[in-house]
Amino acid sequence: MSVKSKDPGTRDKILIAAATMLGENPTARLSVRAVAARAHVSTGSLRHFFPTQRALIDTVVAGIYDVEIPDDPIHDHALAPTERLIACLRLILAQVGAGGRAREQWGALYETYVASTPSDDEAATYLALERMGRHRVERWLTTLIEEGAIPAGEVEQRARFLATVISGLMTERALPAEAVRVETETETLRLAVHAVTTAWSAA
Repeated sequence: MSVKSKDPGTRDKILIAAATMLGENPTARLSVRAVAARAHVSTGSLRHFFPTQRALIDTVVAGIYDVEIPDDPIHDHALAPTERLIACLRLILAQVGAGGRAREQWGALYETYVASTPSDDEAATYLALERMGRHRVERWLTTLIEEGAIPAGEVEQRARFLATVISGLMTERALPAEAVRVETETETLRLAVHAVTTAWSAA
């Protein structure tokens, strides 16, 4: 009687390697050769499961979509709906930290995607990560809508607006700061959340 191996198969090895690379560095170049080398498989094997670079990246990001955040504040009903959403947005900001850490991450993003024209692989990676972040915000908004806590409609537009606000705050965190920045950041988040939790017009 044969015993089924618990070792991951080739496809899983590839996905684990790619997800690990993104986890270590959001600007990681998920080229076929780099991911194949990290997964210890041949490029031919990788192409068998993922014929294109986009197929690989989209599959990795789709898997991350389904990962639930432990103790996600959106489910903390001890808080008001707006406070829950603010707490969720703070989770995203916490990923970049502040000061030196924020400058380091912003610098890496600049070098990879702004300083020179990104390669097709780099552009595909960035767009996939952007979709992932926006999808997370959409899920938070949808949860509040389903609860009847905020008006329905235009989830994608609201999520894009909040993502733009968060992007701006992340950039601010990398720049020289005044002592009052924490207070102004909170005010900005409250204004943004107020905008998407009241009557929303597509106009």
